[in-house]
Amino acid sequence: MLDLVAPKLELVEEELRRNFRSKITTIQDVGEHILGGGGKRLRPALLLLVSRMLRYDGYRDVVYGAVVEFIHTATLVHDDIIDEADVRRGRTSINYRWGNDLTVLVGDYLYAHSMAMALAEGNLDILRILSDATIKMIEGEILGTEQNGRADLTVDDYFDIVGKKTAALFGATCRIPGYLVDLPESHAAALYTYGYNLGVCFQLIDDLLHFTSRTEVLGKPALSDLREGKLTLPLILAVPHATTREREIITRVAARKSFDGTNPAEILAIVERYDTVDQTREIARDYATRARLALEPFSASPAKETLDMALDFVMEREK
Repeated sequence: MLDLVAPKLELVEEELRRNFRSKITTIQDVGEHILGGGGKRLRPALLLLVSRMLRYDGYRDVVYGAVVEFIHTATLVHDDIIDEADVRRGRTSINYRWGNDLTVLVGDYLYAHSMAMALAEGNLDILRILSDATIKMIEGEILGTEQNGRADLTVDDYFDIVGKKTAALFGATCRIPGYLVDLPESHAAALYTYGYNLGVCFQLIDDLLHFTSRTEVLGKPALSDLREGKLTLPLILAVPHATTREREIITRVAARKSFDGTNPAEILAIVERYDTVDQTREIARDYATRARLALEPFSASPAKETLDMALDFVMEREK
């Protein structure tokens, strides 16, 4: 799927390595650890594919690809501290290896450095959309933390968090190339719509994989969201139909952030009984359809076809 932008994705990787270079050894060591863990690089790939669809010919999409990956990585670094995670992408998390004090500073460094990179490019519109997306992401993290441990989370609460924490950066990522070429505002808005809806779809699939994927495939423990006190859509949809005992089980695990005294199989049985994994998948498919429709204003091209394929990739991924 990424053959069209593979050479530029390699350049993004070089930009990431170059921007992790520092006289401060810890920054370089953490950078090597982060980059060594790989990752899908989905956001930079989307930015490069949209740039290709718009026939942009230059290097600035590479720089902005590195910027959005830095912002995304900063959120992961801070998430692992909040969640007290010890594994990220199948490897030791940064906070587990370096401790929370250094890790929170590394996350701050990544946010600040990403904005400095964007500022150096000199496009204030892009800097503004990146700043707005970053603020929304932090708001989403705050909302999620405030509601952590609650078993009465509503569907609206859930989508408010997802829209801010995940989808906003996807939307900004796909909108950025529109600033690199002369593009009508309606087309630019369509790019944001594509990215935003793809981002919601991505998070929905991510959430249901915690119920369907094995730990060795996912790279972190199954049901780890609930173990951290987070209710995601498969359980939120199940709660109104659950028996009193089932709700008590969900409430206990979420509040205690532990499966002590509760067999995880009981949680899996609840979502299976009320068919909410399949319901979640259908909702994700609806968001994928909205994203696909947003591509209609653009002329047919291999890049547009690949962006369409990206939606299938997100829907069918296993980790």
